[in-house]
Amino acid sequence: MTGGGVSLAVIMTVSLLGVIAVRGLAHFWPADIVEARYQVPGEAARVVAGELVQAEEVPRARLAAAGLPVDVKGGEFMTRELLKVGNREVYGADFSWVVAEWLSDSHKPSNMVAMERREWGNFYGYLVDVRENGQVVAEGDAAWAELQQRLQRSGELYEQLEHLQKKDISAINHGLERLRLDTRKLELKGGLDAAAQADLDARRAELDAQYQVLEKQLVELNTEAGRDTLTVRTADGREQQMALSKIVRAYQPNAMSLFGKLGFYFAKLWEFVSDDPREANTEGGVFPAIFGTVMMTLIMAVIVTPFGVLAAIYLREYAKQGPLTRTIRIAVNNLAGVPSIVYGVFGLGFFVYVLGGSLDRLFFPESAPAPTFGTPGLMWASLTLAILAVPVVIVSTEEGLARIPRALREGSLALGATKAETLWKVVLPMASPAMMTGMILAVARAAGEVAPLMLVGVVKLAPSLPLDANYPYLHLDQKIMHLGFHIYDVGFQSPNVEAARPLVYATALLLVLVIASLNMSAVFIRNHLREKYKALDH
Repeated sequence: MTGGGVSLAVIMTVSLLGVIAVRGLAHFWPADIVEARYQVPGEAARVVAGELVQAEEVPRARLAAAGLPVDVKGGEFMTRELLKVGNREVYGADFSWVVAEWLSDSHKPSNMVAMERREWGNFYGYLVDVRENGQVVAEGDAAWAELQQRLQRSGELYEQLEHLQKKDISAINHGLERLRLDTRKLELKGGLDAAAQADLDARRAELDAQYQVLEKQLVELNTEAGRDTLTVRTADGREQQMALSKIVRAYQPNAMSLFGKLGFYFAKLWEFVSDDPREANTEGGVFPAIFGTVMMTLIMAVIVTPFGVLAAIYLREYAKQGPLTRTIRIAVNNLAGVPSIVYGVFGLGFFVYVLGGSLDRLFFPESAPAPTFGTPGLMWASLTLAILAVPVVIVSTEEGLARIPRALREGSLALGATKAETLWKVVLPMASPAMMTGMILAVARAAGEVAPLMLVGVVKLAPSLPLDANYPYLHLDQKIMHLGFHIYDVGFQSPNVEAARPLVYATALLLVLVIASLNMSAVFIRNHLREKYKALDH
């Protein structure tokens, strides 16, 4: 029975991960685009084109109740298909339900183009021509090759613009803000004399001069990026122009070979894990969320491990065993079962408002009334998770200390070692696997938490990473993104539910992989320590 229970649990876990992986990873495959004639009874025929996302059998009575002209005397079911038609600015929505029985002349044109854009989602249609400064430079069959060349150039210009805005101009803005705070600090201390003012003015003039150079480069790059445009035609014959700077990539999925699709697939996977999000988090990548999750978890582990280990050492090695110690142990065990949102409320009230507000008044008066640490951020999110996970570390470490034979302690003391030396050189090395077990459990619980983080530092979209080249390099006061909150936001707050659904599965799979990677690293260290000190157990 126990073996059957374990097998059932393994099968359920693998099945769940399999469903998440299939539904999430299939999103990045370049699906074929189907074009067909759609004839609703009693209406004029029209041409539709898009990717087939889902097909289901629906009772005729249900379609009739929805207002469709369905003959309820026919068969019991009809097939309904969900097409990703794109072209949101033309049709008003990216997805459209159609009745399969009303489709005819279905085919997959090899010259049908799919364009992934930075805004407004995908566009499906036919390429008419490519233009430079309004003049046609290629049309017909030659337009496709010209488009690919100019898209590569447009992508390089976009990367230069991103670097200019996020790195160079951001560094100048950071310097100007530091200059403003230094000025305010001198004003509060009464030290803003003529010499100090002259030094501040010189620094400001230097930053302004640097900004003027960068602004000129920015204008030139924007002008270059807006040079190229193209004309496209939808399946139903509507034409429109769009700038190449708004397009991420263009491809013809119906004409791609298997190897071409595989290359496209892995390129999209890499973009997903390495790029910033777009389109209200429904397009692009999740790298800021990956970075925020890992950074917050590592800081939490650095905080929680020493405090949890020290508490366990005191309770097991130094505290007098009695009613008070038993009460503390009961309280620690009960803390492990407190709902996580309660920790979030505590973190918001104590860490953010009380502790953070006090730090602002003591060390950052020049920033007032804008808060520095008196607002949710990376440090408070990590501390909140540390408080949430510390009972797990305490219990695990105490159990590891309790398993060490008393004879080892007595033998060390008999050989002349002090109690501190015995603890440091004999007991703790042997208990280190148990400490690592506690840290593994703490990471496993804390990394997937969402509810408390919504209150203490995690946001929908963070404009920059908390680690950059600006002093102090690691910005503990900055808000971050998190994979768990990203799943919640995309799955429940997205205005485009159908587009966001596969990303929920993909992000959930990625969160599982990130937590598994962190845990496997800790398990490797624990096994190494266990082998190293195995001889001492015997």
